[in-house]
Amino acid sequence: MISKDMYELGSKKSAIRELFEYGKKQAEIVGRENVFDFSIGNPTVPAPECVKDSIIELLQTSKSQEIHGYTSAQGDLQVRKGIAEYMNNTYKSNLGADNFYMTCGAAASLTITLKALVADSEDEVVIIAPYFPEYKVFIRNAGAKVVVVPADTDTFQIDMDLLKEAISSKTKAIIINTPNNPSGAVYSEKTLRDLAELLEDKSEEYGNPVYLISDEPYREIVYDGLEIQYIPDYYGNTIVCYSYSKSLSLPGERIGYIMVPDSVVNSREVYTAVSGAGRSLGFVCAPSMFQKVVLKCIGKTSDVNLYDANRKLLYEGLTEMGYECVKPDGAFYLFVKSLEENSRRFAEEAKKLNLLIVPADDFGCPGYVRISYCVDPEMIKRSFDAFQKLFEVYS
Repeated sequence: MISKDMYELGSKKSAIRELFEYGKKQAEIVGRENVFDFSIGNPTVPAPECVKDSIIELLQTSKSQEIHGYTSAQGDLQVRKGIAEYMNNTYKSNLGADNFYMTCGAAASLTITLKALVADSEDEVVIIAPYFPEYKVFIRNAGAKVVVVPADTDTFQIDMDLLKEAISSKTKAIIINTPNNPSGAVYSEKTLRDLAELLEDKSEEYGNPVYLISDEPYREIVYDGLEIQYIPDYYGNTIVCYSYSKSLSLPGERIGYIMVPDSVVNSREVYTAVSGAGRSLGFVCAPSMFQKVVLKCIGKTSDVNLYDANRKLLYEGLTEMGYECVKPDGAFYLFVKSLEENSRRFAEEAKKLNLLIVPADDFGCPGYVRISYCVDPEMIKRSFDAFQKLFEVYS
């Protein structure tokens, strides 16, 4: 016998991945230039030059074992020291190497963190719609129950009344994602302060810490002069899950970290549990060479201005046609109201025009679709005829 749950996960891809694979096959039939693939958050903005320069330097000046051999299970000490120093200089934090655990990207960070925190099958983890669909997979895999807070589609901030109702004595953690995938929303200072106050009150009420897991692959991708947020400043009991996939355009290299600040309740126990969870799941020693690459590229990002240009191009183009769009303040997704109540059917209608957009049902927000604009701007321009035809279907 095999695991029924794992078989079901393996036999059905996520809606995003399914559409992405369809797009690759369709491109072979009609030509890549005739497929408008907005399915996946796969950055087309090049990695900054420091990535290439660092790789070349490491290959030319390092011994093979230094860049291809094992590091410590929790990551190279110098890399963790360097990240801590950068965070301290940037956010006036007080972090050291042993506040960081290097991982294979944000998915591994989340999976390890949940495994470390969840103690039994009665534990609950709260997620706030719209959310990244794999959160449910990760939470269930850790053995906890998923509790969903419905989306506030007026503001795409957090509805604190609904969140308050969702938190119980069994709540182990809340996951937040700002800038948000899929809405592009960035939580306001008021939202973060209200969230912190609520979690502090609930932790005191139940006599147990409610951990905040901040999923931050889009941390640096913000627009219109918005400040980059450092969530532990608002709520000390925050565990940060970070990835360089988006900031350095390195999604395929799978490199990131878990940050457990000393302000986290029982921080040393939590960090030790993170290390144990990494061991249990087989996530020890993140890719060695790319640990060293991110150290050499500390503080650098891909050109966010290119995402901003795409954001304006797509948002202005679709709103001019008559689409109702949520103006994104961060990340690189445009959240668009479906032109019919059934957003899955709407996305299938778009597919007939080789327009690949993701229905937001799996994001916990039916009635919307997600359009990923980390793409070639020329494709956005070519897609406008298809978007116009799609709009006319419903006119």
